[in-house]
Amino acid sequence: MQGKHNTMIKRIVDVCMTVLLLCLMAYQVTGEVLHEWIGMGMTALVIIHQILNRKWYGAIFKGKYNPYRIVTTVVNIALLLSFALTAFCGMSMSGHAVPFLYGMTKVSFTRRMHLSMSHWAFVLMGLHLGMHIPVMFARLKLTDKLKTVISAALCVVAGIGLFLFIRNGMPDYLFLRVPFAFLDYEKAGALVFLENILMLSFWTFIGTEVAILCRNSQMKTEEKKNPLLPVVFIMGAIILGLVINMISGGTNKEDFGGAGWSSFDTEVMTASSEEEDVTDSRTDNQDAQTTASLTNPDPSDLQDGFLLIESGTFLMGSPESELVGIHTHADSILP
Repeated sequence: MQGKHNTMIKRIVDVCMTVLLLCLMAYQVTGEVLHEWIGMGMTALVIIHQILNRKWYGAIFKGKYNPYRIVTTVVNIALLLSFALTAFCGMSMSGHAVPFLYGMTKVSFTRRMHLSMSHWAFVLMGLHLGMHIPVMFARLKLTDKLKTVISAALCVVAGIGLFLFIRNGMPDYLFLRVPFAFLDYEKAGALVFLENILMLSFWTFIGTEVAILCRNSQMKTEEKKNPLLPVVFIMGAIILGLVINMISGGTNKEDFGGAGWSSFDTEVMTASSEEEDVTDSRTDNQDAQTTASLTNPDPSDLQDGFLLIESGTFLMGSPESELVGIHTHADSILP
């Protein structure tokens, strides 16, 4: 009886963590202040979750490791690390929930690390949930045919989720390719949550099929199911997502300058002394061009209502001394 009670508490905590994770991913809906407090609540739930699963940590070096246990162990440890880094980086930039912790680490590094780790936590949370689904629904006693139909339907949903994952530029966030999150603040809140649920469903579906594949490998020969089905469903979801993305014309990051954001850190930002030299040189060139235009007017110089803006450089971002929020987002206008 006590075991069932503990299991129920764990399930409730898991559900609450999933809901809060979806809220954290909907920054443009919650806003900065609420985002920070939700993050604190998520941190508290993660700690409670670890306490409830303390026996699992005690047995981590005991017993044999089969494929299912290996995968779940790797996912669980990676998820814990991503949660911990996300919380630490978030607190280091907090301006509302725990402002006294602001500046524990370099803000420019912390901002990018927080962006990456939060999205890794999103991916790993989906895999974590998926790895437990076969066990949770084992009591339903569904027929193999019905399971196949349900998996096929979820495969389509997962494919749509992968398309949204790519379209929203999530891979760039995962691999530290961009310093800011691009969010559409004009998008309806319900649509933001729906997209987040669909994106999470892709990773949950992958986790479920991997769990089925691993558990199937442990069964006796006469009890084993077709091992190709999980592989087919996984490949089907991936192919569907990629095809939809190709048909739709790729990701929306082109709206923000394309590869320019990916190479943000590799672009040359001139030093103050160099900027002065460039400014002086540009001033001399502009004076020469102005004199030439007055003495030799260009016949193509028409009064068409357009203004010429000279090229130049500028330093993007905030200095380390400036108090900034957990995220620095760029507004986007998405189709």
